[in-house]
Amino acid sequence: MADNYLEKRYEEVFGSGHTKVKRVGHTLDELLLKNRSQRGYLKDYVVRREELERIVGVCSKIPSARNQQVLRFRLVTRDTGADKVLQNIKLGAALPELHLPLPGMEPEAFIVVMSTAPESKMVDIDLGIALQSMMLKAVEMGLNALVIGAFNKANVTKELVLPYEPLMILAIGKGIEKIELTPIAPEDSHAYYRKEGIHYVPKIAAKDLIV
Repeated sequence: MADNYLEKRYEEVFGSGHTKVKRVGHTLDELLLKNRSQRGYLKDYVVRREELERIVGVCSKIPSARNQQVLRFRLVTRDTGADKVLQNIKLGAALPELHLPLPGMEPEAFIVVMSTAPESKMVDIDLGIALQSMMLKAVEMGLNALVIGAFNKANVTKELVLPYEPLMILAIGKGIEKIELTPIAPEDSHAYYRKEGIHYVPKIAAKDLIV
């Protein structure tokens, strides 16, 4: 389709003097840029269960490998066990000297992702799609998220009385960290780092992803 085709057709039909309908909401590119892994959250903002329900709600609309739909979710808020989750997770493995999360910046709402079937390639496909979709929904709602894979499965299962094995935990909250992407070549270090209060995330340039 030619550049500006829709705009030209609009003017042909309605005339150049008419006001175009303004776009509402964010583009996918905008959501993707805002969708950064936050390891510090605003304590004054309390995530409600209803917000977590909206985030999980996208999982009834997304694709599923073989349409198996085996993922299940436990919603955890400040009043329903967030402290139990916090005791059993680790954040910022590449920055162990910082002991993240910093005091007073801990996440206090979580979505624990489980599966009714043993973990497999197909389950992991669903897991990846679900996590990304939920994170984008959180960003659309003005929140932020962090995928947590470093946690004590046995303790989390016991403390939350989970019916299935937890695969990943998604932290949800109002992020307060400043995060910037920095372009790198494929052979450069992929490790994220912090400098002068900014969290830098190296990303391979799009042109180098195509082979």
